Amino acid sequence: MLPASLANFVLVKIQTVAMWVFQESSEGAHFNLWRMWIHMGWPARAVAIILLLMSAWSIGVMIDRWLAFRLARKQSRQFAPAVADALREGRLDEAIRVAEHSKKSHLAKVVTSGLQEFQLHDQSPATPEERIEASRRALERTEAIVHAELERGLGGLATIGATAPFVGLLGTVIGIIDAFAAIQEHGTTGMTAVSGGISEALVTTALGLFVAIPAVMMFNYFTGKIKAFDVEMDNSSSELVDYFLKQQIVSRR
Repeated sequence: MLPASLANFVLVKIQTVAMWVFQESSEGAHFNLWRMWIHMGWPARAVAIILLLMSAWSIGVMIDRWLAFRLARKQSRQFAPAVADALREGRLDEAIRVAEHSKKSHLAKVVTSGLQEFQLHDQSPATPEERIEASRRALERTEAIVHAELERGLGGLATIGATAPFVGLLGTVIGIIDAFAAIQEHGTTGMTAVSGGISEALVTTALGLFVAIPAVMMFNYFTGKIKAFDVEMDNSSSELVDYFLKQQIVSRR
C-alpha cells in the first residue's frame, strides 16, 4: 500500500543519510560525509543546502498530495452511491446536501456545481435546454478548477526532479575547481593530490540524484492519479447531463 511505501521511503532516506554521515570502516573513516562537509568550500556547501531544502520541499508535496488524493478517493466512493440514490428519486436538494458533506471529493465538487446551477434556473424563464446548457458550462468550469487544485505543487515537484541533478553537478564542478586551485596553490601533482577534493565534489552530484529520482517517480505517479480523476469527473458530468435530459423528456410526457 502507498502509506507503507511512503513511510518506508522516508525512513530509507533518513537511514541512508545517517549512514553516509556516520559510516566508518574498521581502519577509520572510509567514507564520512561530515568530514567531507568540513573540507567543502562554502559554494559547494551552499549547493548541498539548496539540495537538502529541495528534498524537504518535495517530501512535503508528496505527503500533501497523497493525503489529498486519499481523501478525495475515500469521500468519492461514499458520495457516488448516495447521490445516485437521491437523483434516482428526484430529490435534488438531498443530492446537494450529500455533495456538501463531501468537500474533499473531486466528484462532489463537480456534481454540486451542476446541480446548483440547474436549481438556480428552476424559477427563471429559461427554457429546459438553456438550463441544461448552463449546467453543462458550470460543470466544465468546476472540472477545470478541481483539476488545477489536484495539480497543486506538482509543477514544483517536476522542477525539482528536472533540475536537482544539474544543481548537484554545479556543486561538483565548483568542488573540482576548488581542488585544482588547491593544487596550483600548493604546487602538488598526481592523483593523490586531487582524489580527496574530487570525491568530496562528487557528493553533491550523488545528492542531486538522491533528490531527483524520488521526485520524478512520485510526479509520474500523481500525474497518473490526476488523469484517472479527470476521467471520473468527465463521466460524472456526462451522466448528470444525461440525467437532466431524461428528466426533461419525462416532464414533457
